[in-house]
Amino acid sequence: MAPKEMTDKLINLSKSLGADFIGIADSKGFLNPEYQGNKPQDIMENCKSIVIVGVTIPNGCFEPLPKGRAEYTNTLMAGTATLRIIGFKLLKFIEELGYIATLAPSEGSEFGYWYADKETLKADFSMKYACYLSGIGKFGLNHLVITDKFGPRVRMAAIITDAPFVANSHSSEFIDSRCKDCNKCIDICPVSALSRDGTIQRQKCRDYMFNDLGGLRCGMCIKVCPL
Repeated sequence: MAPKEMTDKLINLSKSLGADFIGIADSKGFLNPEYQGNKPQDIMENCKSIVIVGVTIPNGCFEPLPKGRAEYTNTLMAGTATLRIIGFKLLKFIEELGYIATLAPSEGSEFGYWYADKETLKADFSMKYACYLSGIGKFGLNHLVITDKFGPRVRMAAIITDAPFVANSHSSEFIDSRCKDCNKCIDICPVSALSRDGTIQRQKCRDYMFNDLGGLRCGMCIKVCPL
């Protein structure tokens, strides 16, 4: 099957399974010397594509924050559970095409910190960077992906595969320009983990959620984001 045909089939299948959006990144993008994280090629040497699938998260779980954090956390987990099922079925489809594929753990506040290196808090590869490469969105000052259509109110999963899917193009703009004069996420952060120079103190973010909040998720930087 030609790459374009199997890419179209993958996209149609993902949407029929309930994904709100999908993007495909060329794994060669991770070889850019400006990228400093771990690489998917370290997991699958012959990796050619990173498939990102995502669902939107209902606004109703953000609006009450900081109240309702248990409900907010449960809603995020429901999104992740949905993506695991979608991702698993896409893996089966890819392998039926004659390729291999594996589903990566989600990054960030859901459970990515548990899978990450305990010192650097970096995952096996940056799913967020794959989102950027796939054209789904750009980085925000809150260190989340700001999707073009849904802002930061999304959950995503990534598939690493040797299938040569047709990759999407991406913007040359890495940081979303709309973040330039905003700073709402920086001002609202309860532990001052975010800085105006674009850096983040990951340990502060992790410790607040897993110690102060007892494992519940914060979500304040997403709530105040106007995008």
